[in-house]
Amino acid sequence: MSELSMDDRYGRRPPRYKGWAIALLVVGAAWLSWAGLHHSNPEIRTTLISFSITSDRSISLRYSIDRRTPSNAITCTLVAHDFQKNVIGEINDLFPAGASHVERTTLISTRNAPVNAGISRCWVSTQ
Repeated sequence: MSELSMDDRYGRRPPRYKGWAIALLVVGAAWLSWAGLHHSNPEIRTTLISFSITSDRSISLRYSIDRRTPSNAITCTLVAHDFQKNVIGEINDLFPAGASHVERTTLISTRNAPVNAGISRCWVSTQ
């Protein structure tokens, strides 16, 4: 009489998910690589350089944008805040198509005394 292996004796089969696990791993790694590379180089990158309070009713904001496609026009919303973090001034600043790196200083008019200013958002716009 021949000796049976434990798997043969008790009817166990080896798991058959090895191929699926490898396929899932390859697809997951490919997606993770694409997502990392795609989102590490956005269409628009902004940098707040400085802000300066110019009066009781205005603040100056110096910032730069870098755009991946220089032929796109960019619009940025700039905001000014008071001491209680309320938005007291807002302006849309248009960058026409041109250079890929642009630095600009913009004055934001406010309704109260400003404390700070920032870039709310930037997007590709039509001129």
